[in-house]
Amino acid sequence: MRAVILDGYTTNPGDLSWEWLKEFVDTYTVYDVTPQDKIEERIKDCEIVITNKTRLMKPQLDALTNTKYIGLLSTGFDAVDVQYARTLGIPVCNIPAYSTDGVAQLVFAHILEFTNCVSLHNAAVKDGEWQKNGNFCFWKSELHELSGKTLGIIGFGKIGHAVASIGKAFGMRVLAHTAHPEKYPDAAVEFVPQDTLLKESDFITLHCPYTPATDKLVNADFLSKCKRTAFLINTSRGGVVDESALRNALDKGIIAGAGVDVLSAEPAAETNPIAFHEKCTVTPHIAWAAFETRERLMRICADNLRAFLNGHPIHVVN
Repeated sequence: MRAVILDGYTTNPGDLSWEWLKEFVDTYTVYDVTPQDKIEERIKDCEIVITNKTRLMKPQLDALTNTKYIGLLSTGFDAVDVQYARTLGIPVCNIPAYSTDGVAQLVFAHILEFTNCVSLHNAAVKDGEWQKNGNFCFWKSELHELSGKTLGIIGFGKIGHAVASIGKAFGMRVLAHTAHPEKYPDAAVEFVPQDTLLKESDFITLHCPYTPATDKLVNADFLSKCKRTAFLINTSRGGVVDESALRNALDKGIIAGAGVDVLSAEPAAETNPIAFHEKCTVTPHIAWAAFETRERLMRICADNLRAFLNGHPIHVVN
């Protein structure tokens, strides 16, 4: 039995191992990336195909001659035409809930950058400004405590829960908006309508899936309802934000700033409206990239394949 990993570099740039595949297959090949014109050549005759962002649509799936299983190195499964794969009798399995702690942690890395301005003050020290100032301390911007501030969470799945817990630990008031608040009777948050959340939150963090209903959820109308002192955090999907509307809001002071880990197209194009804006802190899609997070992803990937080969597939999305 043969396996191929089409784009293994982002999951494992060399600090983890693919050797666990030897438990399941006779041979395997790992490609850092796979160009579109190489997909069919590389998947042909492989019983096991594993992908992250390399797209397997109908033309590529039609090239499969012996594939029994497609494994994803991600929670999202839009890289595969899962319904067509189903007609071919090929299960597609994703990696759910592996990045909860990593994403929640990055949310607060962005928030704390706005409240404590660590990078700004580190740069000032390195540039000699502290020494020139002559005082035992100095600061270049307003600094703020999180205690007593209001955190608004849009979407309240596992990541939303984790973010809420951290916010509570900082002494924040936590608001949440979700379609079904009745599912969370024991949650220590205030469930409110979205407009109330926007009006009252100092920090708004997005944790909703990207669907037709949430496409450009953050638009001009959304932003107009926020405090002028509010900060927007997006670690969900780039398409949830209308980036042109966000740029306009930043330019006009409609909100104070934004911190994003995802953009509508990645990597960031020079023409992206927000990627290089001085009021927008941008990280290159790293919320999932902590060593422990990727290690967990690999374990779940192995569990998925083991379950499939044992005749009881799990995390099947089609």
